[in-house]
Amino acid sequence: MLKFNELALRDEILQAVDDMGFEVATPIQELAIPVALSGKDVIGQAQTGTGKTAAFAIPFLQLLNSDPLVQVLVLTPTRELCIQVEKEIHKLSRYLPVRSLAVYGGQEITRQIRGLKDKPQIIVATPGRLMDHMDRHTIKLQNLKFVVLDEADEMLNMGFLEDIETILAACPEDRQTMMFSATMRSEIKSIAERFMKEPELVKVKASQLTVPSIEQDYYEVAEDRKFSLLCRLLDIYTPELAMVFGRTKRRVDEVTEGLQKLGYQAEGLHGDLTQRHRDMVMNKFRNGQINILVATDVAARGLDITGVSHVFNFDLPQDIDSYVHRIGRTGRAGKDGLALTFVEPREMAHLQTIEATIKCKLTRKKVPTLKDAQAKKQEKMYNELAQAMDEGKYNDYQNIALHLLEEYEASDILAAALEMLGGESNREHEVQKIKLTAERPIIVKRLPKKGRDGRYHGSKGGKNYYHHDKKNGKKDYKDQPKDGKNNSKKNYSKKDNYKDYDKKNHKKSSKKGYFLGE
Repeated sequence: MLKFNELALRDEILQAVDDMGFEVATPIQELAIPVALSGKDVIGQAQTGTGKTAAFAIPFLQLLNSDPLVQVLVLTPTRELCIQVEKEIHKLSRYLPVRSLAVYGGQEITRQIRGLKDKPQIIVATPGRLMDHMDRHTIKLQNLKFVVLDEADEMLNMGFLEDIETILAACPEDRQTMMFSATMRSEIKSIAERFMKEPELVKVKASQLTVPSIEQDYYEVAEDRKFSLLCRLLDIYTPELAMVFGRTKRRVDEVTEGLQKLGYQAEGLHGDLTQRHRDMVMNKFRNGQINILVATDVAARGLDITGVSHVFNFDLPQDIDSYVHRIGRTGRAGKDGLALTFVEPREMAHLQTIEATIKCKLTRKKVPTLKDAQAKKQEKMYNELAQAMDEGKYNDYQNIALHLLEEYEASDILAAALEMLGGESNREHEVQKIKLTAERPIIVKRLPKKGRDGRYHGSKGGKNYYHHDKKNGKKDYKDQPKDGKNNSKKNYSKKDNYKDYDKKNHKKSSKKGYFLGE
């Protein structure tokens, strides 16, 4: 374990790190900081919540000077991440004679121009708004010494490739470049080849793309049972902060509305919300006014939220990168996290693709019954009631209790009160009344298997056989010429047709495949 005081950093940085409560570097910091301090370009592969900001900020804070010029540019995919990264840099540089500024869309550009008049040395920006400032000549890049691409894969997912290329082309060639990403796709490698100088790749936990502190489980469940399962799991786990991911905006709206009807403290987040509404939702989530955030992948990109204990993949994501980013919302700062994924039976092949890519096998869990959820909820109520008794939080109801005891047994009174509080009999009925619009499952076609004859056959249990009559050059429905509508002129897909075809050509069929001309 590498300690920060072993890195020969400036006293001002060490003091700031100490104020933030950090003593030992995280794995990505331990790998990336020494390389960056040596002046080399760095590509860092690590998940969100692993200390990436300090991994790139400490090196450039160590090396930059107090000249009132823009010396550092940090590009982030979203407004929220831009603000969060700038705050982190501000904390790390609090004892240094340098300034930082966040530049992002959604804020009045005139306000940012006023901030630029203070001559910040560090600019943290989203690509689109930075391009606006470049066009206005309010931000000049000719004196840059350091460029950082944070969450590069997310920027590419959001369509910023051309903007990134334009920005990097405008930067001085002798700059030092650092790029961080949770996944390493071909476009990222292309950027590295064109805009970086012999970068050194540092990877955290190269054997798997997900954080080991995150327990990853899945439930095989039908589409129309997902919402009921979600409610049961929320009752069983009672998460402090949870994120629920849906594939579409409609899904997010419907799940959020359903949870709210049942009394859960939930809000939705997707791309159709105004920036003001989005900020309101995020403030509620961060402040604990709500404990469930339902979001699409696009809306959640760049969010930096601490304390998320549970992630629910209500729908499987379309791409594997999104899965990695989703579950990376939990298990941060060394804390344990739980990621629960709902999988329709027809989506099992897609799940297996995800498992193969992240090199981690998800644990299959049995769908909990209503009794399981009730037992867990009753246990919670018992603990809360015992705590209220210990703290004496019942004096206001003493008179009512005494009157009831004159007419009923104490156990009956308590059971009735708990039933009123829990409402289990009505709760399940209310859950069943909530209907969501069905989403199409993600179905991955399996590759056909190669037969003994060297040809590829269909994937339906070996039933899609083909014929090839060498004498007449005839081929079956798989191989023969197509008509104008791209349909085979003959169809021998049925077993009886195969037999007729075999008899007609005076050939003895093989036992399994009805192969001809062999």
